[in-house]
Amino acid sequence: MSHDLFEAARAAMAKAYAPYSKFPVGAALRTEDGRVFAGANIEVASYPEGWCAETTALGHYIMGGGGRITEIAVVAERMAKCSPCGGCRQRLAEFCRPETKLYLCDNGGVVETVTMGLMLPYGFQGDILK
Repeated sequence: MSHDLFEAARAAMAKAYAPYSKFPVGAALRTEDGRVFAGANIEVASYPEGWCAETTALGHYIMGGGGRITEIAVVAERMAKCSPCGGCRQRLAEFCRPETKLYLCDNGGVVETVTMGLMLPYGFQGDILK
């Protein structure tokens, strides 16, 4: 199952708008009902006001009805095992469980599988804020 999520992330990466950093990134999320939402990073001239691939994917996911995220794949053209930045880890954690799989990829596929709990062990929990 992880390879098709990698393919979705790679296809999204091909649509990245990264004229300043020249660092295209793609991300794809799978919900527990099997839907896949992908996104690419988008930069603007007013650095750092662009947004990450994971944030774009989350936007599609929310607009598509949301649900529990069970798997995430991230791929960057020029960096093997590119992981979500700190802000994206927290954004993703809002819709995941600690055991949600995060696939770190290179240009050929999944290189390493970790969990969101490992990537963000002390993230904010929304239920505390309610």
